[in-house]
Amino acid sequence: MISGSKMLVFLGGTMLSLCANASAPEDAATARVLVNSLGRPAPARTAFAEARFLKLLDQPLVVSGELAWLGGDRLERRVDHPNREVSSIADGEVTQQREGRPPRRFSLKRAPQLQIMLDSFVALLGGDSERLEQAFAIQHTVNDTKRWTLTLTPRDPTLLRTVSRIEIDGQGNEPRCMRMQETDGDLAIDLLGELAASMPVTPTREALVALCHGG
Repeated sequence: MISGSKMLVFLGGTMLSLCANASAPEDAATARVLVNSLGRPAPARTAFAEARFLKLLDQPLVVSGELAWLGGDRLERRVDHPNREVSSIADGEVTQQREGRPPRRFSLKRAPQLQIMLDSFVALLGGDSERLEQAFAIQHTVNDTKRWTLTLTPRDPTLLRTVSRIEIDGQGNEPRCMRMQETDGDLAIDLLGELAASMPVTPTREALVALCHGG
């Protein structure tokens, strides 16, 4: 899934918008309660299946495996299909190990998508609403009593030039998918947990968004 600076994870109907910002303190509090409820003790692991839609390709790139938060700022992403690969983030460094090749290491500063994934994934799995608010402007929307979407916009202008937003869809206290929209038009959609098994053989953006929204 993760390849150099283009690496990463992470995820219809009329929705009631609850914007988490200074002008709407009650809505901000609602978003914080949701994020806090998502916290899991480390190590926290979840299955994923990702479809990456690139402008230069007619068909999306699809991979699947397991995401793991190991505590602190340590993440691991293991790809099992179609090829085996393990990518990890620890101490500001990214390590990528592909089967049959020597490890590749580089600074996290070279991969803004990974910095964004680190901030969002660690904050969500750690139930750390304060960290999430420091890194992102947050919009919280709901379309019934259980299904919700968090839209995260990077606060860092440098990161915002690379990733325009992340949308995380969930139900209850479980994230279902993460959608990362890059400013160049590329899009990565990750199905998480049990939903990962529902990845179509030839996915489309529309079909995956419908899955994310519970369709």
